[in-house]
Amino acid sequence: MQLRKRVIQSIFKRNFASYFSGVLGYLFIVVFVVLGGALAFNARFFTGNTPSLDQLSQWYPVLLLFFIPAVTMSVWAEEKKMGTDELLFTMPASEKEILLGKYAAVLAVYSVALVFSMAHVMVLMFLGNPDWGLIATTYFGYWIAGAALLSAGMLASLLTSNMTVAFVVGILLCGIPVFIGNLGNLLGLGDTLNQFSLAEQFRDFGMGVVPLTGVLYFVSLTVLMLYLNYVVMTRRHWQTKREPSMATQFAIRAVSVAAVLGCATAWAGYSALRVDATSQRLFSLSPTTKSILAKLESERPIEIQAFLSPEVPREYTETRKRLVGLLRQFDELGGKNLAVRYVDVEPFSPQAEEAEHFGIEPVQVMTERDGRRSEVDVYLGAVVISSYDKVVVPFFGKGLPIEYELTRSIQTVASEERHTVGVLSTDAGLMSGSDWQIVEELRKQYDVEEVSASSEINAEKFDVLLAVMPSSLTESEMDNLVNYAKTGSPLLVFDDPFPLTLGSNGFGVTGAPRQPKRGHSSMMGGGSPSESKADGGKATRLLNALGLRWQYDAVVFDMNNPHPEFAMLPAEYVFVTRQQTDSESFNRDDEITRGLQELIALYPGEVRAANDSDTQFEPLLQTGRESGVLRWEEFVDDSGFNMFTMQAAVNPRQNPFRVIDANTHTIAAKVTREGDNSVNAIFVADVDMISDFFFQERNLGNLSMKFDNVTFVLNAVDSLVGDTSFLELRSRRPAHRTLVRVEEQKREFLEAANEAERKADQAAEKELELRREQLSKRVKEIQENEDLDPIAKAQMLRQAQEAEQKRMTLAEAQIEQEKNDQIRKIRATTNRQIRKLESNIRLWSVGLPAIPALALGLFVFVQRSKDERNNVLDSRRRDRSSDDSNVH
Repeated sequence: MQLRKRVIQSIFKRNFASYFSGVLGYLFIVVFVVLGGALAFNARFFTGNTPSLDQLSQWYPVLLLFFIPAVTMSVWAEEKKMGTDELLFTMPASEKEILLGKYAAVLAVYSVALVFSMAHVMVLMFLGNPDWGLIATTYFGYWIAGAALLSAGMLASLLTSNMTVAFVVGILLCGIPVFIGNLGNLLGLGDTLNQFSLAEQFRDFGMGVVPLTGVLYFVSLTVLMLYLNYVVMTRRHWQTKREPSMATQFAIRAVSVAAVLGCATAWAGYSALRVDATSQRLFSLSPTTKSILAKLESERPIEIQAFLSPEVPREYTETRKRLVGLLRQFDELGGKNLAVRYVDVEPFSPQAEEAEHFGIEPVQVMTERDGRRSEVDVYLGAVVISSYDKVVVPFFGKGLPIEYELTRSIQTVASEERHTVGVLSTDAGLMSGSDWQIVEELRKQYDVEEVSASSEINAEKFDVLLAVMPSSLTESEMDNLVNYAKTGSPLLVFDDPFPLTLGSNGFGVTGAPRQPKRGHSSMMGGGSPSESKADGGKATRLLNALGLRWQYDAVVFDMNNPHPEFAMLPAEYVFVTRQQTDSESFNRDDEITRGLQELIALYPGEVRAANDSDTQFEPLLQTGRESGVLRWEEFVDDSGFNMFTMQAAVNPRQNPFRVIDANTHTIAAKVTREGDNSVNAIFVADVDMISDFFFQERNLGNLSMKFDNVTFVLNAVDSLVGDTSFLELRSRRPAHRTLVRVEEQKREFLEAANEAERKADQAAEKELELRREQLSKRVKEIQENEDLDPIAKAQMLRQAQEAEQKRMTLAEAQIEQEKNDQIRKIRATTNRQIRKLESNIRLWSVGLPAIPALALGLFVFVQRSKDERNNVLDSRRRDRSSDDSNVH
């Protein structure tokens, strides 16, 4: 029977209008948007400092669990209670038309509620600059997930004539897709059933992607539940004698429908088809990848062997799915020039031995399975092979950019020769013993060789020289490095006034330029001392050759911290972010930093151009204007002692006094000079940014934020080598977006606090100066007293000085204590102001979305009351009857 659009529209209008005929409909919408606002703008929203709906998305399935049954509980239960369902079925309309009309009505009601909830988006617009593609896919995910659960809620209403019972049954039915993953954990099938949960299928929508598998999942759930609605509706036509057989028949049909829809959804997951709506198109192949795949030569085919665990913990399910999806796209675009082999690897199997032959070993991952924390061996590696070369990616962690790793590996093995990176031997020890992670990373793309500065450095043997902590070189070694730099050969320098990375087992810093060169003496004091550092650790000759100035014992700080969850970090942990509007934190014109979003440097130094130099100085990384400089004595505590090196170790002070100078400070710069004594170098005044931690975190992705430290280093190497093919692809990542208005207000609080602290310090210093003047005045009075003989005068002077010194010491301690108390009070006040600001924003964010729904409800109520009054006959008006009685 053909569906009649007119009939469906009539039923839709009847049910839709009835929902808004009373106060209850508007009340449900108000509760929905208020709860949504409370979930979206909770405390973690401000901690995350990102203009997104991530917090709401996390709780949205639970919110739907209560809102959907509230919308659908009266769809059939009220009809049955009033007896209008029989009248409805006697109308010239089929069951399918009635079902679709009612479903369209509740779907429209839910859509209206979503429209009102878009006030949350207005709040995000006010606070920051959200990704509109991400917002669109998130709301589409909200809509399609709610549409699926609405059909389940209608089924619950169809089973009873009591709205309360319908609400409870609706929660139970909607709870199946919401909590099926938790049910799987109880049954020992968590990894299997979790993929069918609503939250898991919604995940991609919340990331800015519309996956075919997610769409088919929700559509399949909707179709299945509507079919069950139809079966229950047509039950009244069954003959009593045949009812058991009919029930069995339709049950088999329902199972068959579910099986078909499940297979279709599984196929969609295998196909990995998706629409990428993010601003940066992060989930689509880049033009760089497509270009490299198109240029592959048929004479030199490439093979990718992917060694994958068949089952991975849920934390790595998305990573495995993305890896397999990208490999399929590479296989398709590469054609006959690229082949992909998938190898399922179980521990201690022949496939595991093959993987380990290529250097791919299992990584132990902590996961929760069946309610228990356990370690699982996971294989997620690949080897890319050609007749020229071989590149191994041992493990694709959650944070690793998979497309970049695959594309770079393909390009590397497709090239006949590699460029070479020379690593200078210094006290940093990048290739002494176990190599630093930066060396391992460079080996994926370059040949890496260790270079000694004890003799002349031959620039012909490598394409770029990496020098970490050259301030530790001896006199002769420094001369050789300076001679290399003057040839104009590419040079990448990392030096650091306070290198935490070089500390020994957490006992303090022992490799700072200001400290003596590390010795090799034994525990009993034997052995010969090592040579001293060139230029006393100041690297003066190298800096002069490069046309730079660098204070070897001073660090910069920056009050900017876009991550409130790490508010305890000192300001010497410098966050360089794209959102710093008061400075060019990243050089937007240079290819190295153009695509970077956020980077962190730990106790970095400052590099400047020499006043009399003709070197072209180009800043790459800079602090904001809420920054300043700390001298060595202001931030170092010399009380530490390192038992492993028998040297005095230094530790950072807990609360150094910082004075913001409102200037920007350059952390990294590129310097070039042509002609005689040409220069082509990049100087970075921080070593900690290339520590192993950032390379490991880039792979594992355990932090909530993503730093571009590794990207910056690799971009700098590529730029100096002259190979820029991967710069754009390597820099692909979500734009760094923050709550700009909140940060601006916090910045005002922090500036006021810093000014108050500065005044408190000045007042303390002024008080101390007055005490010193009193002492000087007393000494002068004694000296000018002619009535005293020299012996008595000397004795009185000594007594006066001792007494005044005691008072001075006591006064200094008292003034220092008062100053510290005042500073603590200022900081506590600032923290209260920040919390109050967040609370006010949260209050408005929760309350404002409810106003449009309340206003619309009030308008409809007033309009309806007015219409009812206009339709009443004059003779039946109460005020009219009163007037007539007064006349009589």
